[in-house]
Amino acid sequence: MVKNLVSTYLKGIAMGAADVVPGVSGGTIAFITGIYTLLLESIRRITPSLFSLWRRKGLKAVWQHINGTFLCVLLAGILSSIAGLAKGISWMLANHPIPLWSFFFGLIIASALHIAKQLPAPKITLRTVLAALIGIGFAYWITVANPLQLTASPLTVFLSGAIAICAMILPGISGSFILLLLGMYSPILDAVHQGQWDMLGLLALGAIVGLLSFSHLLSWLLERFYAVTLAFLTGLMLGTLGKIWPWKHTLTWRTNSSGEQVPLMQDNLLPGAYEAIVGHPAQVGLAVIAMITGFVLVLLLERFSPKQD
Repeated sequence: MVKNLVSTYLKGIAMGAADVVPGVSGGTIAFITGIYTLLLESIRRITPSLFSLWRRKGLKAVWQHINGTFLCVLLAGILSSIAGLAKGISWMLANHPIPLWSFFFGLIIASALHIAKQLPAPKITLRTVLAALIGIGFAYWITVANPLQLTASPLTVFLSGAIAICAMILPGISGSFILLLLGMYSPILDAVHQGQWDMLGLLALGAIVGLLSFSHLLSWLLERFYAVTLAFLTGLMLGTLGKIWPWKHTLTWRTNSSGEQVPLMQDNLLPGAYEAIVGHPAQVGLAVIAMITGFVLVLLLERFSPKQD
């Protein structure tokens, strides 16, 4: 029992660390660690019918019905990871972006292969190919969309939480990147650093509403159209690779809520062109090592994690 709780907490930490990085999804980590189906099913069970169950059988029955211990331990891991790693990952993004992006690039490639392997035979059909292509196109469109500049009001924070959480449970689409597109990433990250609990509470409330709504839809799709949905999710992951390509040239900048200049629009470059245009070392050797590390990490998680039901 204790071993399972520790394992779930560590998976939550990994999901939280992934969600902090714009372009990487905690849903990816949930899938490759074997808890994705359980997570969706547990969330899907949170409905108004719980009140009836509570009256008939008590709080313990409700807790068991929604896998309450699993959800709370996983959430504790996610929140502690976001609180503890947000500053460090922000520092890595600012000072050592190439090895960080390279690590996640290798992780995403291996994760896409992992999801594709779950497709039932025959793995390649016209429907799955079309679903994968649609997923690639949709993810690519999101990554090249022009970011909005929303003001951090109570309404926009609530809606941002509802929208971003849908992405966070989708393998391939990053909730952090959705916040970036909405212009809410820096305000939320600053709120985490500064302990602005009123803003974080609104974000959490929006996330709860979005999560409860979207989990039902995703569970239904996986139940009725399993192969097509998995193919679409694989496409989503492959379509985001351009966003996390390590060698980038910043074309335009924006000012975040702290008054700092951060990248707005970026162009992907080959390592040689990166050195010529940007003027910084491409760190190819370090990038390759980081990519391999991310790739191997997924293989290890795949080997030692339970299979999806």
